[in-house]
Amino acid sequence: MESAHYFSASPAGPFTRKQLTVELAGETRKLQTSSAIFSPDGIDKGTAVLLADVPAPAPQGNLLDIGCGWGPIALTMALRAPHAKVYAVDVNERCITLTNENAELLGLGNLAASAPEAVDPDLRFDTIWSNPPIRIGKDELHSLLMLWLPRLAPGGSAWLVVQKNLGSDSLQRWLAGALDGSFTVTRESTSKSFRILRVRKASR
Repeated sequence: MESAHYFSASPAGPFTRKQLTVELAGETRKLQTSSAIFSPDGIDKGTAVLLADVPAPAPQGNLLDIGCGWGPIALTMALRAPHAKVYAVDVNERCITLTNENAELLGLGNLAASAPEAVDPDLRFDTIWSNPPIRIGKDELHSLLMLWLPRLAPGGSAWLVVQKNLGSDSLQRWLAGALDGSFTVTRESTSKSFRILRVRKASR
């Protein structure tokens, strides 16, 4: 496993692109991937559960994918919500490049991938989808989620897929206590050992 590499900003080894054929938003797509990123050979099980189980993203406004990898979640959001602006963030420069290149391959002008610090801190997001990087460690994960989840727009929702044996239930409890009273945290579904957690920001 190359987990040590895909949490790095600049992974070791050559950046050699290879073709990847996957189904996104109901159609077969030809995209690009590379080594030293998360799930380089296809859509991982958690992301597949998320994409199959969550409702459609907000049709307009700002959408966010936290930890985009080569882009399956962000690309799906952009395909399903062509009038929204999709932001994809990752610490891995290779992932940022691949997601932007894959968006270009699909003709998606409504998606931009970048490092987290490049996103305007005043932006608020109507929908967040994420398969968060649980293996970075609890403290770093909590910091990451608290950087983005409080930036939900009023009435917005974040949908997170987390494997049960990697602490989905304890994460749900932690989020409920860490976020202020304008947020609710619920378990929406369980599928193939994964839970879908929903974080909702009150409308007012």
